[in-house]
Amino acid sequence: VQLQACGGGLVQPGGSLRLSCAASGITRSINDMGWYRQAPEKQRELVATINRGGRTNYADSVKGRFTLSRDNAKNTVYLQMNSLKPEDTAVYFCFANTAVNYWGKGTQVTVSS
Repeated sequence: VQLQACGGGLVQPGGSLRLSCAASGITRSINDMGWYRQAPEKQRELVATINRGGRTNYADSVKGRFTLSRDNAKNTVYLQMNSLKPEDTAVYFCFANTAVNYWGKGTQVTVSS
């Protein structure tokens, strides 16, 4: 499984960004997909996950602001991030779970005025 993520960038506080992550390869074996993030000098933390049926799980810090969706036909997940805060600044990593976890290259999200 290969993961291609895109959509990061610089945004002002209160703004929005949309990340996407497309999987290729043996995609039928993928169960959960989602995103983690890692801020400077902090541990990687879960942002959101979604299973094949569309059930989602969010970190408390992003509930009500972020929405994770999944298009199984395109093997792609989308993370809509609204009301962004400076503390959302991090490198965001897409993952896909089969018997093991696969990771995409990180995409930088910077929230700053």
